[in-house]
This record gives sequence, C-alpha cells and structure tokens, in this order.
Amino acid sequence: MARLTNKVAIITGAGSGMGREEALLFAKEGAKVVATDINAAAVQAVVKEIETSGGEAMAFAHNVASEEDWIQVIEGTVQQYGKIDALVNNAGISHAAGLLDTTVEQWNKVMNINLTSTFLGMKHVIPHMQANNGGSIVNISSIAGLTGSSGAGAYTASKGGVRMLTKAAAVDFGKDNIRVNSVHPGFIETPMSAEFVNNEQMLQWFLSQTALPRVGRASEVAEAVLFLASDASSYLTGVELPVDGGVTAK
Repeated sequence: MARLTNKVAIITGAGSGMGREEALLFAKEGAKVVATDINAAAVQAVVKEIETSGGEAMAFAHNVASEEDWIQVIEGTVQQYGKIDALVNNAGISHAAGLLDTTVEQWNKVMNINLTSTFLGMKHVIPHMQANNGGSIVNISSIAGLTGSSGAGAYTASKGGVRMLTKAAAVDFGKDNIRVNSVHPGFIETPMSAEFVNNEQMLQWFLSQTALPRVGRASEVAEAVLFLASDASSYLTGVELPVDGGVTAK
C-alpha cells in the first residue's frame, strides 16, 4: 500500500531540486500534493508531470515570506481537499558571505525566506492539523544548522533557527498528535548547488568532507522527508535527521 494514501501534503519550493523530488515521490505514494513555488511556471510543470503519471496535485505561485500568500495557499488547499495532513517547509535560499560582508538587507532576506517562512507555514497550518486530530510537519534545515559553517553566517543562523523552531513546535503540539521534525541535507546535487558541484576543486573539497565518497541526490532527501511525513515515523517528533553522507559523523 502506498505510504501516503488519502493524505494531503503541502510542499514549498516544489518547482525544482529537492522540493520537486519530494512532490513527485509524495504523489507516487498516494498523496494529494499541493506544490508551491515562487516560480509559477516551474511548479505548474511539476504538477503536470504528477497528473500525467496518474497522481493528483495543484500548484500555487507562492512567496513563502508573505503571510498573505500562506493564507491563500492554506485556504485554497482546504477548499479543494478539505484537510491538511502534512507540510514540508522546503523552500529556501543560500547565501555564501561571511558575517562582516553581509548587509542588513541580505541578512533579513535570508531570515525571511529560510526561517520566517517556516514560522508562517506552521502558524497557519497547525490549527487545521489540530482540527484534523494530527499531522506531520517536516522542516528542511541543513547540516549548517547542526555545525558552524565558515563564510555563511546568515545562512547558518537561519538554518539553526529552523532546527530549534522545529523542536519548540514538537514540544508544544505533541499533545495534538502533530509531529514536527527537521531534515538536514548535506552536499546534495540540485540546481542551487550546481555551480559548486560542477567546480572540480569545490567538488573535491565536498568529497573530502563526506564518509560516503559522493555527493547526494535530491531523491535521497525526498525519501527521508517521506519517512518523516508518513505514519512509518509515528513515534518520532523533534528529531533532526542528517542526510549528509556522513559529514556530521566526521
């Protein structure tokens, strides 16, 4: 039996990379997928791909830093499907600049897209999960949210914030049968990381940091997210799951 049969899942940043793989996998596993992305054309293409494969999905153009957009996505989801079982806060941006080289405007942008968006998604989804007697939230952090990351102060702070916000929500809403967990990808090949992975010097540095001698695939992160969203992880909440090829083990 499919692992998400009759579940309704919102996935942000679903137009490409890990979000796209999550949306495709969730649909394959029986979920009705609400795929959102700032890039409307990209996310509509993902929904078309799901529908062509026999799945059910709908797309929203979505600025995750906008509370108004969040309200529209959630209201549209409930209107169409009647409930929300899972939320994957996947959308995010990187920012490779040291603390002293980061402007206040850059800091605020990273925080708004990576951290405030996670807060907004949970704030507006959790009441619907409470009414539905439970749900699962998976927040995508990073290995940078587990260890210090040189030359990426704002990014590291935002992903560390996602990690701890996840734990706070897990503690607060466990009584409502709402599970909240975080996934911490390492060096994963996605469009956002392409310039690094395709740079031979940077690639060799990545490989020197991992225990498994390769970079990860977005589909491997999607499998971890699926596990946490599904009933297979029904006694897990507040956990941080690295999908990093052993970077944090080293």
